[in-house]
Amino acid sequence: MPDSPVMVITGTSKGIVKYLVGYYTDKGYRVAGCSRGETDYKIDNYRHFCLDVSSEDDVKKMFSAIRRDFGRLDALINNAGVASMNHSLLTPMSSVDKIFKTNLYGTFLFCREAARLMQTNKFGRIVNFATVATPLKLEGEALYASSKAAVVSLTEILARELADFGITVNAVGPTPVKTDLIKSVPVEKMDSLINRQAIRRYGEFRDISNAIDFFIQPESDFITGQVIYLGGV
Repeated sequence: MPDSPVMVITGTSKGIVKYLVGYYTDKGYRVAGCSRGETDYKIDNYRHFCLDVSSEDDVKKMFSAIRRDFGRLDALINNAGVASMNHSLLTPMSSVDKIFKTNLYGTFLFCREAARLMQTNKFGRIVNFATVATPLKLEGEALYASSKAAVVSLTEILARELADFGITVNAVGPTPVKTDLIKSVPVEKMDSLINRQAIRRYGEFRDISNAIDFFIQPESDFITGQVIYLGGV
């Protein structure tokens, strides 16, 4: 429906965000998502774009299509990210480049282009993804945690820069969720991480959508520049 709210979600190929696509289309959103390849699912009111989130040309083309075909943008969920668990002494620059391009450059590009479209209606909700790896200072996650620390700083500053346009910018930092992303992580390491949380369990998809719901609801227009780390870290 042409008057339905529009949401962009990045990194929608699988896992948490596959769930979010279904969750928000069920709530009446028209959702546009992206990943490097095609998805393995079809959902009504979902449109997929294949692109590299760190490519300025690709991102601009996607938003041109959204402006043309949807005419508005109400919410952006910046999920796309990569991690590389490795000791810093064993981390090649190729990993550094990939992590920062995806996690920081991609987040910035989508925030910028989303805000340009949102400002036309003086309304917008941006939710970036942080990580508990930053406040927990996890060994082996130096680059991943650092890139997400930069996302937190970006979130806090954009919140001030975009406030006059009716756009809020917040972030959610999930705890480990049982997806393919953590299958290769030793059980002992995951148990140690979980035990550092106030609430000692794995995160669930509903925990993440609950935090996002809070940030994007119209009543949250006085909440910006905030980060919710799930699980109590």
